[in-house]
Amino acid sequence: MDIHIARMTQKYAVEALCWKYEKPYDFYNNILTTSAIVELLGGNYYAIVDSSYKLVGFFCTGRSAKIPAGERNAAYIEDCVDLGLGMNPALTGKGKGDMFLKRILHFIEQEHKGKSIRLTVASFNKRAIRLYEKNGFIKEHLFYYKEMEFITMKRHNSSI
Repeated sequence: MDIHIARMTQKYAVEALCWKYEKPYDFYNNILTTSAIVELLGGNYYAIVDSSYKLVGFFCTGRSAKIPAGERNAAYIEDCVDLGLGMNPALTGKGKGDMFLKRILHFIEQEHKGKSIRLTVASFNKRAIRLYEKNGFIKEHLFYYKEMEFITMKRHNSSI
């Protein structure tokens, strides 16, 4: 699958917000609202599309990628590029995550040379954690938000 990064559009934002993940990943389901669309169009979000411009996933950087409880628990003290990402649920669990993540990491490394990349993941998401560890991320901080356990993971730039 050939994928590339595109500008987030309203069409892609609405599509991503309507994705429905199966349990236990339904935690990542969103609600389609005007404010959610505005958030995705706010400039820190990018679409990942295939060669037919079908939405494969999306990612964001910066404050949008952080969970507020992490700020309160000192999980985001170090200066890093924070990364949040989501993949079309129809494509998850099919071995496509590695290529998807590598494409995003390459983009971020080109844009933010020399900076470490940090992401936050729900600790139950073992599938994602394995993918992140395979791509050089190391577990750092543990914190709770709304009774859910989260882990921050950091990757030094160009560790692949």
